[in-house]
Amino acid sequence: MEPVTHFLTGACIGRAGLNRKTAYATLAATLTAEAADLDILWGLRGPVESLKHHRGITHTLIAAPVVAAVVVGAVALWHLWRKRRGAKIKTATAAPVRWGWLYLTALIAALSHILLDWTNNYGVRPFFPFNPRWYAGNLVFIAEPILWALLLLALGMPAIFGMTDREIGARRTPFRGRGWAIFALCGMSALWSWRWLEQDKARAMIDHTQVAAAPVLRVGLEPYPVNPWRWHAILETAGYYQTAEIDTHAGTVASDPTADILYKPDVTPAVEAAKRTELGQVYLDWGSWAVVRDAGQSPVPGIDPPKLPPGQTWTTVEFTDLRFAYAFRPDGDKRPPSGLSGWTYIVNGREEAAEGIGSREQK
Repeated sequence: MEPVTHFLTGACIGRAGLNRKTAYATLAATLTAEAADLDILWGLRGPVESLKHHRGITHTLIAAPVVAAVVVGAVALWHLWRKRRGAKIKTATAAPVRWGWLYLTALIAALSHILLDWTNNYGVRPFFPFNPRWYAGNLVFIAEPILWALLLLALGMPAIFGMTDREIGARRTPFRGRGWAIFALCGMSALWSWRWLEQDKARAMIDHTQVAAAPVLRVGLEPYPVNPWRWHAILETAGYYQTAEIDTHAGTVASDPTADILYKPDVTPAVEAAKRTELGQVYLDWGSWAVVRDAGQSPVPGIDPPKLPPGQTWTTVEFTDLRFAYAFRPDGDKRPPSGLSGWTYIVNGREEAAEGIGSREQK
């Protein structure tokens, strides 16, 4: 999921009762819930390195205890710094610092990051490096406004009630917001369960509907934001991909064989060469519905093609993933997000001249 959901989930984890056990619980849970995404720093080495390491080792079960320990260590240093400055260690909950409970809180938040990333259609590798396979629940989209509303409600309502209490002179209630936080976390689980049931219904509908004329090799179901009844289906046959729109509420499966078919691109020497590049290996490892296309001499917007001596030619090879090539945006744009499409310039059908993700070139 995107950072907002992780941060808000961590805050709810801390306020669901763990802040009664130890000071800094909400702080540690909030930071740890998003800490795994520090792997974005690999982006400093280029977009291909970023894709290679995104949701990598920091998003694994073996790294979660380490991530939690690092955050707790940072909180401990801040705690000691405050004490040396003579600050009175007083928190809103007045709970003492219990480091064992604080580490447990951080560990739960670190594991929540892996779980949340599994629920969307990008996927996660929780057993890496022992098992490099990607797992994706495909229950919710990477950004889910319903979760934002649920989590913000849980964190905002206690503040609103607190202001009301101060207006009427009521005594301040410690540990305010526990019930709201538990409500939000249960609501999140309920949303996942509901979407899982709708996804199962969509799969049954596509299995019992003749969509593709040729035998179907595999089927993918991609979620839409907000609407739990709407699903985007991808069907692969030997010669083409066909998409369909499923509405589990209305019980309909819609697919236009003239507009919703993508024939598999030819495997040219340039495509074969592109698959052997670092970008090709990284993209095909991640892209469970990757399509590699020889685009000919079509320059990548913003990136100049290679300047070659007479007698040599270049070709653009494009990598896209059908998991994101549908109109999930409000504007109906079916293009994959620019940060999830790759390209490489191939010279003479054999050598790589440059490669990158979106409009960013790997230096």
